[in-house]
Amino acid sequence: MPRKRSRLRADPGRPPGVLRIIAGHWRSRRLRLPADAALRPTPERVRETLFNWLAPRLAGARCLDVFAGSGALGLEALSRGAASCVFLEQSPTSARALRDTLALLEAQGADVLETDALGWLARAAGHHDLIFLDPPFDSPLLAEALGLIEARGLLAPAGRVYLEWPAGQPPALPGRLVLLREGRAGQVGFGLAGVKDAVDSRTIPP
Repeated sequence: MPRKRSRLRADPGRPPGVLRIIAGHWRSRRLRLPADAALRPTPERVRETLFNWLAPRLAGARCLDVFAGSGALGLEALSRGAASCVFLEQSPTSARALRDTLALLEAQGADVLETDALGWLARAAGHHDLIFLDPPFDSPLLAEALGLIEARGLLAPAGRVYLEWPAGQPPALPGRLVLLREGRAGQVGFGLAGVKDAVDSRTIPP
């Protein structure tokens, strides 16, 4: 199946330390981020494209935000109708800030786990409809997380995995995962992957 491509201009970004939820129940809410230099929220224009892709899949979705950081992806999903989201974040500062944000929003169905994401994935069970993966680019975490998600069967048969990578360096996908859509915004490459058997059935659009 040919992959669908999208190219965006580089995102000029929000003011430092501020995250804006784009649409849904919390539309246009601006949230303060902790002063953590390691935080790299997914650019707003990338999020807008991603959630346009995911629009038919969000209502009632079970989500997993693996390297949550600011929680931008999981928060956007909850705002747009996802039923639940588990946020995995190792940094105590970021995890605490994310809990405070969820409390401020009076979010339902959200759980923040202050934990090593790979260790959690290695023990996890159950299915998720949407899994968000955007670890630091200068690490092997993306490949390792994909391997664990595939090995543990954590993605629902009709589910989707969102990935980010340095532009021009798309990751190799393990097992039955295939890249369905991809785009680029400045130095960020991004895309959606799904399970090959479900895609080949032609009953499930990207």
